[in-house]
Amino acid sequence: MDDATFLSGQLLIAMPGIGDPRFERALVLVCAHDETHAMGIAVNRPVEGLTIPDLLRRLEVKSEIEIPPDLVLIGGPVQRERGFVVHTDDYSAGDHSIELGGGVALTPTREALEAMGAQDHPRRALLALGYAGWGAGQLEYEIRENVWLTCPADEALIFDPDHDRKWTKALAKLGVDASLLTAEAGRA
Repeated sequence: MDDATFLSGQLLIAMPGIGDPRFERALVLVCAHDETHAMGIAVNRPVEGLTIPDLLRRLEVKSEIEIPPDLVLIGGPVQRERGFVVHTDDYSAGDHSIELGGGVALTPTREALEAMGAQDHPRRALLALGYAGWGAGQLEYEIRENVWLTCPADEALIFDPDHDRKWTKALAKLGVDASLLTAEAGRA
């Protein structure tokens, strides 16, 4: 695979019948992808009842501003105790931030948590616990097997607070009506 075919900065849309309840109707932002692995953050799986301000208070992260009560997300099943901040690229933690393209970046450090409560905070941000990971060739295989569709990521979709509709909106970007999808896959 060459760099042009890697999916960093793209969105993965779980197909119906994915066979894994952790990813049913998931929308995953691919944060890293090369010939050896892939890593992504689900951007539409909220932890019910856990807001970002609540979590920051538990972690004793001080805030200079009032942080909106956005829900913390389940980024994926791997390292669920680890936090990842997806944010607009108007904030950077230097070498700790990964530019994903389209004005979006990822920072997996406490510094990003502190930035969420700072006066000069990122314009938009979400906090996810855990990530989704794939070994060499695994994601490519799953795409060939119709487990995932891909679409370009955009800031409006990534940071949309309507988590219940993000999956349907991502499909609509591709011209796909979610109500017409089936869990049955086939090959032409």
